[in-house]
Amino acid sequence: MPELPEAEVAARQLRARLVGAQVADIRLGRADIVREGIRSLDWYAGSAVHTIDRRGKSVVFTFVKHGEPRHLVAELGMTGLLLLPSAQVRFPQHTHAVLSFTDPSCPPVRYWNPRRFGRLSLLDADGLRRYVDRRFGCEPLAVTKEQFAALLRCRRRLKPLLMHQQTIAGIGNIYANEILFRARLHPNIVANRLGIGAVSRLHTVMQSVLREAIDCGGSSVKDYFAPNGSEGSYKDRHLVYGKAGQPCPNRCGAVIRRLQSERSSFFCPRCQTRRRQA
Repeated sequence: MPELPEAEVAARQLRARLVGAQVADIRLGRADIVREGIRSLDWYAGSAVHTIDRRGKSVVFTFVKHGEPRHLVAELGMTGLLLLPSAQVRFPQHTHAVLSFTDPSCPPVRYWNPRRFGRLSLLDADGLRRYVDRRFGCEPLAVTKEQFAALLRCRRRLKPLLMHQQTIAGIGNIYANEILFRARLHPNIVANRLGIGAVSRLHTVMQSVLREAIDCGGSSVKDYFAPNGSEGSYKDRHLVYGKAGQPCPNRCGAVIRRLQSERSSFFCPRCQTRRRQA
């Protein structure tokens, strides 16, 4: 957490406010928050925000200066947030970078990340291409059913495969649980045991859940909120995540279980069996 929907909400809010703004500077609270490219930090002063996009769970800022593009990749990791001044946090000492602008009407953006599982990267165009190739798999909202089916022709358990960022970029524990329940697939079924129908169903449900979560502003679980401070309401639509011991929402008579081998896998033993899915 945050996952794809939360990163997408952040990118959209920041894009609406900041595209075209001129950068005053980027200030770091600690040097080790930068994974790559710290020596190029001064370049960004005087550049203009060209685009703000999402890749996986990361937000990618593209700046242009004298016709040259460069990028700042903000990995949100487990606890990372990009915040505007309207958003307040309990522990401001975990603000590790601030992006400021020359126009006083353009609010600064803070990178807040208490556990620091995510980092910032400052990259030129070639560096960004290498970074994306190395760290991100396919885009789940753009992958076709045929491409998705090819990814599932392997002997890997389904839930870890959905969460493997170099295979499918952006899905974490919350949405993997919700997707698999709605698709009626057990978290530990081996991917290549899925028939054509099950693969098609999983692909449709995956995209539907992620789009619905984006429309709801994401899931405000634990410390997550959007850059403007708003909370996401998709947590109110969670069917199984965090609901061990509660009745299955399909009213099948079973209760939601939590897998002992994986601390946060929630599923219905009656609706999500491990037998081969046609």
